[in-house]
Amino acid sequence: MEGAWRKVRKALGRRLCAHAPMLGGGGVRRATAGAGVCRRDAAVAVASALAGESGPSTPAGALRRSKSGGRPSSSSSSSKGKCAICYASMRSGHGQALFTAECSHMFHFHCISSNVKHGNYVCPVCRAKWKEIPCRSLSSTSPHGRIGGNQSRSSQQDPHMALRRQVSNCRREVRRLHTSEPSDYNDDEPLQHKEAFDNVNSGSGKTAQISSYPEFQSVVESSCLNGFDILIHVKAPTSSSDHVTGSLVHESSVRSSSRAPVDLVTVLDVSGSMAGTKLTLLKQAMGFVVQHLRSSDRLSVIVFSSTAQRLFPLRRMSHHGRQQALQAINSLGSGGGTNIADALKKAVKVIEDRSYKNSVCSIILLSDGQDTYSISSNSQGTSAACRSLVPSSILNEHHMVPLHAFGFGADHDSDTLHSIAEASGGTFSFIEDEGVMQDAFAQCIGGLLSVSVQEMHLSMKCIDPGVQLRSIKCGSYPSRVARDGRSGSVDIGHLYADEERDILLSVTVPKSSEQTSLLRVTCAYKDPVTNATIKIEGDEVKIKRPTSTVSEPVSIEVDRERNRIQAASSIESARAAAERGALSEAVTILEDCRRVLSQSFASQNGDRLCMALDAELREMQERMASRQLYEASGRAYMLSGLSSHSWQRATTRGDSTDSTTLVHSYQTPSMAQMLEHSQNFSSSPRSQRPQVRGARPVLEKPQPR
Repeated sequence: MEGAWRKVRKALGRRLCAHAPMLGGGGVRRATAGAGVCRRDAAVAVASALAGESGPSTPAGALRRSKSGGRPSSSSSSSKGKCAICYASMRSGHGQALFTAECSHMFHFHCISSNVKHGNYVCPVCRAKWKEIPCRSLSSTSPHGRIGGNQSRSSQQDPHMALRRQVSNCRREVRRLHTSEPSDYNDDEPLQHKEAFDNVNSGSGKTAQISSYPEFQSVVESSCLNGFDILIHVKAPTSSSDHVTGSLVHESSVRSSSRAPVDLVTVLDVSGSMAGTKLTLLKQAMGFVVQHLRSSDRLSVIVFSSTAQRLFPLRRMSHHGRQQALQAINSLGSGGGTNIADALKKAVKVIEDRSYKNSVCSIILLSDGQDTYSISSNSQGTSAACRSLVPSSILNEHHMVPLHAFGFGADHDSDTLHSIAEASGGTFSFIEDEGVMQDAFAQCIGGLLSVSVQEMHLSMKCIDPGVQLRSIKCGSYPSRVARDGRSGSVDIGHLYADEERDILLSVTVPKSSEQTSLLRVTCAYKDPVTNATIKIEGDEVKIKRPTSTVSEPVSIEVDRERNRIQAASSIESARAAAERGALSEAVTILEDCRRVLSQSFASQNGDRLCMALDAELREMQERMASRQLYEASGRAYMLSGLSSHSWQRATTRGDSTDSTTLVHSYQTPSMAQMLEHSQNFSSSPRSQRPQVRGARPVLEKPQPR
């Protein structure tokens, strides 16, 4: 029988006639795969002939083999990156268009369109009936459905990807909730009347804090140092206790607290792969977001599959606004491909065209797949290709509209989502388990609803004539050092309440017989509630100059920041090695970093951050045990970690939002409070949370001395 199967497979591949033995009686059944008949049709005939081998419960088109050996079923093959029709690879780099059906199965577009051409309107794998039918335009001349790199893939513009839609009643209900999309998105709802906030207490009266920590408190007078480190620590004002409670607090309480109102645009993937539990949990997570926005906040939702659609314009989350938003969200269905670029264009257009503006604005993007319309398979994952998805209006160093991206599951394009977030000044989070989707959103929303600082700008000026500023290490934040080395600056942008930032400066220290004043740091930022500009001047950073060497330990604050920077650098180097296929080299890089951290002064004094960094590096090593494990979760976990360290902001990594885990890197009190609300919010069953893979210390920054 095994030999007969080989002949059938070979014949189907060459589009010839095939003979397969029948069960019982040894008869044969002829299956023709000529030029006028799709190979899929021939495969159905062969599968029917072998129904006894497949078992009575196996669909005719499933082509399942017995467990004893041979080839896996076509559904298994599809899940391993092979087209269930032609059995050829569907991996990136082959330059062929792919089609993802509503049932989440993927095929080569030219294979499935040929299948549909002969009247097969069901999935060849699971036999599910399709609402969206792929069909090739008669004017198509592109061989095998190849896609250009930067062409738009909407059904109106691309004849090779035209979709013949059979709209279900559910889709009709969604369309009733909003009118056809206008050419300009200036139909946003007006802001809440200013009189409603006249009596609002403008914050707690507190301002941001600046602290400075030199590497050593004294340097011998005869020494001239070319790399003396100084840590600059900035902390945002503290929030009031009910900043993040949103609509769950009575509206009258808004008068007794203050936070900046938010314009939020959520961009949600509703492609075929989101069908089932994923879409249900997405609706639940969005319901949580809606219920925690105040009447002064505004929300707009963009959904995308093969094309993007604005569900509703920026709308105030009043009682009526929340009802309409929840109705639209709960009516969503799934199906089609993944067109991230089209969705981002509409999201940015919502922000650019708005007639009114709240002081805080952000975009949240969630996707579980790869953009199959705007990035060619040959350029998938490259920095230039990823940045091409981001509208130019948010590609600037001011990062006025940060985009926070969430990659969901094992099949999302973490490289692309990380690059999109990084380019806009946002963060990338990895949602490994579908049950924590709402928690991941909650942590992000907890920050966005507590913004207490905007447009923060730090300036450093050297005081002593012999002091020069050599370098500024501040992650992804834009920084500048003057040519003469006498001054520098860092643009931090916005901060959430209680959020902290550490900047490590390196300066030259001249010989001196007197106390040396190294530099002074000043800070200016805008209060998002009052729009007032606040300026703060830090103390001078001074060191003593004794005549002889004094035994003195290094500043633990400086050493701690050095360790964090070293860990982030090692993660980046290890990722680069892993992308080259050198997993053993990547593991060695992380192991070397762990050894260096363990020998540091901070680590030997039991610093919690050092222990947490070690645990994080160990977790990354475990996720690089094999290529398969790295592709499934290691890459996304590392990119989310890099995003967190580069912006010094909390991201979701694997199970980092689980209440039983100890990893809460850079998490603010507002984030923790919103996360707690999420875990107590829904009475509906949540999917079981993942098991903690190991003991992980809290990855949080201890309070400076």
